[in-house]
Amino acid sequence: MVAAAVPGGIVCLLSALQMQEIGTQLPHEIWIALDRKARRPRRLPAKVRIVRFSGPMLTHGVAKRNILGVPVHFTDPARTVVDCFRYRSKIGLDVALEALREVIRSRKATVDGIMRAAEACRARTLVRHYLEALLS
Repeated sequence: MVAAAVPGGIVCLLSALQMQEIGTQLPHEIWIALDRKARRPRRLPAKVRIVRFSGPMLTHGVAKRNILGVPVHFTDPARTVVDCFRYRSKIGLDVALEALREVIRSRKATVDGIMRAAEACRARTLVRHYLEALLS
């Protein structure tokens, strides 16, 4: 399990979407967020894609769940949607829009929660434009 091999890692982006059953994406690799200054792990049990976070982005909207006795940190639905917009060039704008629609439709996150996550991740203007277009 990747969480055991990377104890400081946070499951994010497409992997977090899949964990929370949001959207239709099936990632070919596990997306993990690490601190900007953390070393890249040497031996990993699966194909991993690493993104770097720093400051409040390492703590805001991060939840913890035990899976098979291993603590797994992952981004909550609101934070995951914001990250999808921040990394839209890597995962695709269509994935981010699908995640936003699904999260609001299924009520896994509120518009206020998404905006709080966007504020913490310095993406408020970006996310606000897409929310306004979706809700109008």
